[in-house]
Amino acid sequence: MGTPDFAVPSLHRLAQSEHPIVAVVTRPDAPQGRGRALAPPPVKLAAEALGIPALQPEALSDPRFLDALRACDADLFVVVAFPILPAEVLKIPRQGSINLHASLLPRYRGAAPIQRAVMAGETETGLTTFLLTPKMDAGDTLMQRRVEIGPEETAGELADRMKRIGADLLAETADGLASGSLAPVPQPSGGATKAPKLTREDGRIDWSREAGTIHNLIRGTNPEPGAFTTWRGRLLKVHRAAVAPPAPSGQRGEIVSADAAYGVTVATAEGGLRLTEVQLPGKRRMIGAEWVRGYRIQIGEMLGV
Repeated sequence: MGTPDFAVPSLHRLAQSEHPIVAVVTRPDAPQGRGRALAPPPVKLAAEALGIPALQPEALSDPRFLDALRACDADLFVVVAFPILPAEVLKIPRQGSINLHASLLPRYRGAAPIQRAVMAGETETGLTTFLLTPKMDAGDTLMQRRVEIGPEETAGELADRMKRIGADLLAETADGLASGSLAPVPQPSGGATKAPKLTREDGRIDWSREAGTIHNLIRGTNPEPGAFTTWRGRLLKVHRAAVAPPAPSGQRGEIVSADAAYGVTVATAEGGLRLTEVQLPGKRRMIGAEWVRGYRIQIGEMLGV
């Protein structure tokens, strides 16, 4: 059970294992692009390529869907990046349901563990397989694997690495359950943190914060929902940035350096932030130096006002 690209390597890895996949469950086709034409989710496309039937229920509690699940006669449900399963679904498989979660539980429970970890400036995260219960991300753990976070790595880049590591971990977990070598371990009663889904507003840059904090925000919201500010009354997306070595003087949000070779540096609550890749509405992405040369950026201009 899964929908986005993050779940595709897990499907492929399980398809290569000794555990037969009787069906895939994913979300319904959804409108995408400017034309809003219906497009299948990545997991459905992968299932079709593997010749595995895909179920796409509108509601997970639909009696017809529940009957279809029971007809699969599955021993185990495997879940990766999918909505919370209702209790009536969890009762169906003989051996229960397991989930692959992109954090070291109990930290970062929720829909956006990778983004939230990067935004928080973590240098390490990980993956956890665990038994599903009605309470979100709170079931007994089965296996965990630690993953380092690079200092300039974006959430999208980290997710691309973690989805492959997670696929192997999930296959190892399925093997361990089949052999009886894995014993579930209750999660610690303390230390749990939340990772709620990001909104567009979570990407708004607050220039009254420190340069390092803003840098992490930009990394953590790349590619979705994206970091942004305003400039000359227009939306300015900031795809990448770097903490500037010196701490330039200036008001928070003020452009303190605009160099045709090195780009734009903005003052923050502490230190400067060099904007290395930006994008204006309807325009392509450009490096900071291109922005300076193409738009005659002036020292003293303000962002975010």
